Amino acid sequence: MLKTLLIKDYALIENIEVEFGKGLNIITGETGAGKSILIDAMGLLLGERASTEVVRKGSEKSVVEGLFDVTGNKKVQQLLTVNEIEFNSELIIRREVSLKGTNRCFLNDTPVTLNLIKETGDLLVDLHGQHEHQSLLRAETHIEMLDEFANLEVKLNEFRSSSRQLSALSKELRDLVQKENLLKEKKDLIEFQIKEIDAVSPKEGEEEKLSDELKILENSEKLLSLTNDIYNAVYENEQSIQEQIADIKNKILDLSKIDKSFNDNLNEVDSILASLADISSFMRGYKDRIDIDPNRLEEIRERLGSLILLKKKYGGSLKSVFEHREKIGAEFELAENFSIKISQLEKKIDDSRKSCGLLAKKLSQERKVVSSKIKKEIEDALKYLGISDSIFKVKLENDIVPNTAENFIIVDGKNYKFNEHGFDNIEFFISTNVGEDPKPLVKVASGGEVSRIMLGLKSILAKTDKLPILIFDEIDTGVSGRIAQKVGQVLKSLASYHQIIAITHLPQIAGLSDFHYAVEKKKAVDRVVSSIRILKGEERIKEVAKLMSGEKVTEATLNGARELMGLSKN
Repeated sequence: MLKTLLIKDYALIENIEVEFGKGLNIITGETGAGKSILIDAMGLLLGERASTEVVRKGSEKSVVEGLFDVTGNKKVQQLLTVNEIEFNSELIIRREVSLKGTNRCFLNDTPVTLNLIKETGDLLVDLHGQHEHQSLLRAETHIEMLDEFANLEVKLNEFRSSSRQLSALSKELRDLVQKENLLKEKKDLIEFQIKEIDAVSPKEGEEEKLSDELKILENSEKLLSLTNDIYNAVYENEQSIQEQIADIKNKILDLSKIDKSFNDNLNEVDSILASLADISSFMRGYKDRIDIDPNRLEEIRERLGSLILLKKKYGGSLKSVFEHREKIGAEFELAENFSIKISQLEKKIDDSRKSCGLLAKKLSQERKVVSSKIKKEIEDALKYLGISDSIFKVKLENDIVPNTAENFIIVDGKNYKFNEHGFDNIEFFISTNVGEDPKPLVKVASGGEVSRIMLGLKSILAKTDKLPILIFDEIDTGVSGRIAQKVGQVLKSLASYHQIIAITHLPQIAGLSDFHYAVEKKKAVDRVVSSIRILKGEERIKEVAKLMSGEKVTEATLNGARELMGLSKN
């Protein structure tokens, strides 16, 4: 719902702020008072292109700002969230047009692009008149209107889920074919690298083990000399450490016979002798195992050299060599079996195209049924609104594509182009005069007739239409008398489901308003200024009476206005 509209320095408007309410908001005023300027400003707020000509004379910039209640509007919430704009129950849209040519756009005080303003406006308002926001005049919206009327949301979600799977499989196939071409070019290189790595055939942890062994072999003479020295010092030499400790033990033994306190030292000496025995045994065994083998030394050096070369070429470590070998092994296997994998994937895609096709066919069948129903209902609604000879037609077409097309679904054995709505192309056609063939609705002359056509359509779609605000300009063009009363009744009915803002010259429509506003033009100093105010009580009755009889209002016309508005005289 549009709660507040603020306009500053826009054309004849100096500064107005108007609050709109729920239900039917009617705007009236004399020709040239500024009603169309008000609608133009609303169009600017909703993303229409701006010109510096709208800036009021003597001002630097024009500002149009709208405060919307967007509680529960999931589409707006999603759009703002995707664009990282904070969402809450109220949304402020602001446009600024400067004489310097700058055009600034804001959502909740966050600078945004004009396209984002337009996207947001398209989710909030349907504006009918000489404006781009007329959803009926955008053929791409026709299928959405039909689907909302038919309540096809569940089936649409099923189709979209299936089509996303198809798209994912198609992308996988494209990537695979692209990879095949790349791998064909790389196959010789991959094969060479596999052979090079496999010729060395490195093992996990091998480099560390070989490095340790190399260190031992390169120092074998020193190891032999030192271990032999240690063994001799501990066990073999005259006055060896073992003999000296054994002599110490005997002396402590003699001392313990005199003083038992030496017994503790005997245990420690025994421990030392045991440790010396272990050391001498290890040294003897180690030196006996030392094999000074020049051939083995050279073999290890060559092996380590081969591993170092692999590391330099394939990532700097054996781990990276193993990872590269695994990767190119998988690529080589894929290159060898591309035809099998592509065939398997093509079978999955074919099955997916058929399952998508079945879901799309069900959608299409339901649309055909609903098209017949909506045709009659809209023709009846238009007849009620004074377009008695109208023919309304829902044109449903499908595009057959060849097998060479990149994306298609299969329906009854034929290939069809598809999008998120299925494989149907929907467009509304209409004829409003006897003898004329129905033509695309988007080509029908705009103005009151289009507004009444939209009004008729909206009266059928009211409960399912997701746009919360409908603005009607020129709703009463070519309408008078009995039809005007019916137009008003349809607007009043629509106001149960939407916030309606409508400009009218007809008392039959104005008399049914929930909120009535008057646009007035006054001379201030040396210039003309447009303003708007809400009418209440007798002012409202008088305004309806003026619409009935002109500027001269009599008691009779006031009574007629009261009767028209369903009010009794106080």
